[in-house]
Amino acid sequence: MNIPQRAHPGTSQTEWAGRPERSNTAMLRLMTWLSLKLGRAPTRLLLGGASLYYLLFSSVSRTASRAYLRRALGREPRLADLFRHFHGFASTIHDRIFLINARFDLFQIEVHGEDVIRDVLAAGRGAFLMGAHMGSFEVTRAIGRRQPGLKVAMVMYEENARKLNAALAAINPAAEQDIIPLGQLDSMLRVQSCLDAGMVLGMLGDRTLGDDPTVSIPFLGEAAEFPVGPMRLAAMLRRPVLFMSGLYLGGNRYAIHFEKLADFSEINRQGRDAAIHAAIAAYAASLERHSRTNPYNWFNFFDFWRPKDARP
Repeated sequence: MNIPQRAHPGTSQTEWAGRPERSNTAMLRLMTWLSLKLGRAPTRLLLGGASLYYLLFSSVSRTASRAYLRRALGREPRLADLFRHFHGFASTIHDRIFLINARFDLFQIEVHGEDVIRDVLAAGRGAFLMGAHMGSFEVTRAIGRRQPGLKVAMVMYEENARKLNAALAAINPAAEQDIIPLGQLDSMLRVQSCLDAGMVLGMLGDRTLGDDPTVSIPFLGEAAEFPVGPMRLAAMLRRPVLFMSGLYLGGNRYAIHFEKLADFSEINRQGRDAAIHAAIAAYAASLERHSRTNPYNWFNFFDFWRPKDARP
């Protein structure tokens, strides 16, 4: 079975990747300094103003939020729903400052499916954590206190890796974050080496660049394009894949979920495409379930359902 893919020609990036950066390093350093100096509670007071600003002046993000929430909530979203969506995003970005600086004592974190990640570590062959722009990926750092053998590296596009490294340097120059940028000569060797060392590699499976192959999968009532690349990488390297979400529950509470998606360890070449398609469908189903139960946690502020070849 061959996966029906849409490979989009041209070198233009998708809408999300082509947008100009709204934040800058200097502002991030200032916010980091204020947050660590004054504490989490006082600086959270700034988040309401930031959320209101984007709600009022970012029409593209507001339209995308409304379109997504209409599907996730099953009703027409109110202005309060849009504000809550923006405020949830602002809260997770703010909390990133404290999580990267190992201030786990500030948070109440519950873990679901801890046995799943424990089994992966026990096998010693590594695995892929397939996340999304949902909640906080950084909250997984707190799991290291309960799973001392857990070490996570992120695999991402080279440009995204550059931006993340710049953000990490602004938040905590001493932070040790393993980033493996794709597209370099030694990228696959580094990925293979990390897996062989029993590490867990995080990837985000809900965005693509313009020329990446995608597969159309039903999501929140309508077909949407999901990238094939992350699952294909896991299949080529014959590793298990887990779904991961670090959901923001309000206040200082988070819930981490680990779920089994696929295990490509025994997949042969003939069955690879069918297995990849099934894994992407399972990923989309998990993402949909969490989007419905925690609708204000998915932070893709662009028209996710518009075909990529119809985007500017």
